[in-house]
Amino acid sequence: MSKPNARLPTALAALAALSVLLAAPPIVSADETGEPAKTALGNEVPERKRTTLGLYVTAAEAYEMWLSAADKVKVIDVRTPEEYAFVGHPEMSWNIPIAFVTYQCKGGRFEYGSRMNPDFVAHVLEVAAPTDVLLVTCRSGGRSAMAVNALAAAGFKNAYNIVDGVEGDKVHDPDSVFDGKRMRNGWKNSAPWVYSIDPERVILEQGTARQAQ
Repeated sequence: MSKPNARLPTALAALAALSVLLAAPPIVSADETGEPAKTALGNEVPERKRTTLGLYVTAAEAYEMWLSAADKVKVIDVRTPEEYAFVGHPEMSWNIPIAFVTYQCKGGRFEYGSRMNPDFVAHVLEVAAPTDVLLVTCRSGGRSAMAVNALAAAGFKNAYNIVDGVEGDKVHDPDSVFDGKRMRNGWKNSAPWVYSIDPERVILEQGTARQAQ
């Protein structure tokens, strides 16, 4: 039986690897006018969240879009399966990771990193056509921008980046108990979400679960 703290190095390694993933800058582009990219609400989109398609929505806007045409709009959550399961997710979303956290133990030491999902676009094509409206989300808009760019390169035309993601942006208020926490916006602070998982909506490469053991 494992000691109570035996899993702690593994957990810390996974979190560190995830931080590497989150810091990876997406390919960005300015819009044709040279003006800052904006959502329908007029909020400026940070450069790292911009995409080649230039289509942006907030989580609140995305939920309203889905409500108005649930049969035509798909929500794609590109976070890791761990985030999708344990942080929570939009109930209608498909979990198709853009990348995975990797870690292993060698010689008594934990090694960790990240691995891009080479089948990401192919997996999206299993549930959506290039002409479909896709609302793409991650934690807070960075990885989803990478995902939208990958989809755009494959011919998708209507992929929107949800710029505040599932968890949202951080509160910056030293006087608040939520300072530094992702409580400003995001799907979890704007729209319904769940922990329960529909296995049919989690699309992974064959063998992923075995590799993680």
